[in-house]
Amino acid sequence: MPSPDIAVLTGLIYSILPLGSATGEKEIYNPDTPNSMISKDSFCGDTKSLYLVSLGCPRNRVDSELMLGKLMKDGWTVSDSPAQARVIIINTCSFIEPAINESIDVILELAAYKQQGRCERLIVTGCLPQRFRRQLASALPEVDAFLGTGAFSRIASAADHTQNPPKFQLPDPNRQPLQTMDEPRVRTTPHLAYLKIAEGCSRRCTYCIIPKLRGIQRSRPMADIVEEARRLMDIGVKEFILIAQDSTSYGLDLSPKIDLAKLLHSLSALSGAVRIRFLYGHPASTKKRLIQTAAALPNVCSYYDIPIQHASDRMLKLMNRDYTVADLYRLFEAIRCIDPEGAIRTTVMVGFPGETEDDFEQLFTFVETVRFDHLGVFLYSDAQDLPAHGIASHVPKPLAKDRFDRIMSLQSRISHDHNQKRIGRTYSVLAEKQLQAGLFCGRTAFQAPEIDGVTYVHSKKLSEGIFVDVEITSARQYDLIGKPV
Repeated sequence: MPSPDIAVLTGLIYSILPLGSATGEKEIYNPDTPNSMISKDSFCGDTKSLYLVSLGCPRNRVDSELMLGKLMKDGWTVSDSPAQARVIIINTCSFIEPAINESIDVILELAAYKQQGRCERLIVTGCLPQRFRRQLASALPEVDAFLGTGAFSRIASAADHTQNPPKFQLPDPNRQPLQTMDEPRVRTTPHLAYLKIAEGCSRRCTYCIIPKLRGIQRSRPMADIVEEARRLMDIGVKEFILIAQDSTSYGLDLSPKIDLAKLLHSLSALSGAVRIRFLYGHPASTKKRLIQTAAALPNVCSYYDIPIQHASDRMLKLMNRDYTVADLYRLFEAIRCIDPEGAIRTTVMVGFPGETEDDFEQLFTFVETVRFDHLGVFLYSDAQDLPAHGIASHVPKPLAKDRFDRIMSLQSRISHDHNQKRIGRTYSVLAEKQLQAGLFCGRTAFQAPEIDGVTYVHSKKLSEGIFVDVEITSARQYDLIGKPV
């Protein structure tokens, strides 16, 4: 096993919000002592104790895990209670307005522990300080330090007030080194691990702030990703989930260029017993070779997460999405032809400036025709620092919400139909959590964590963290129910 200073450390150790959405109820995880290099006794309220909350997407989760790795290497321990922690860290999201509001609410909630608990330093990291920068000083005087998206590596010095660190650390993300396999990391997900394969995004969608927050796309070297995956596999990870802002553009910025298909081949060869999936694709960079690769490799999930945002050519042009509705029809037809068992997930946006009823009807018809396995809907979130802010004819919020409800109602019927057709079939399920005696919760290859439904398995003989063949006996709108074969 690698030495502790470079090992991927494991343990479910801090309060964290569900993945796949900007908001949610807090979930408290306890230390995962099996397969862990951290003693449970380390999680206490000593003079170098910390409490960390990670908000937002899986990309933020990886940043939080790397920060925890650096802090624990520097001698910090993790408390499961903010009241016992000397330092409280909130890794924030500011992608859309609800995420901004949630970040601020959590900051204010935890700031109370500077009076009620043992907290001596409150640190805010990630997208919120990167987006609003020094404006936050007057808005959040309770905060002792702000670290932007290019400053995660500085978390240990920011936590140690004896070093007198600057209050704002907002370096250019483009100039910061990428994550490497040798960095200590505290894994916070049982049985699975997220692998961040690239940072930033080079696209310029008019509704999106990410390039300003994270910089241009910078892909990690393939060998570095594969070695990190091997080390994670050695400590018991059962599923790798590849993430980036634009995962299907992976490697196109490297010299020489490579692609996601080549990375999947290399990861698949590590072990046939580990499941691999990728999230956050882009229609323009999802090519036939990638579909063929996912269909051919038995341990790569036939799961295509490809946000389309809209299905009106006029809207796509206003959004600066470089494809047409005809391109989308061809793409999804190719997936279903090459990989008939593949599941397709997408996200769409309603209420974008200038969206007419005709534009919305085109989107509605597209969703009705393609019949996605999974679909999420966003309401357009306006802000003055977005290019879309200057587009005329903003859609009133009540009308946008009505369109949201109509799409979600349509998708719920489609999802129910898909799930009904799965009754009687058998799927491999990763049993992730025992909910009660004789009942487990798990996921098939066509169910990604937190964003899709789950599969409930009735069995008295299962254990967590194993794959089991499950016959589906009944189905709900989004979830499946079954028993081991």
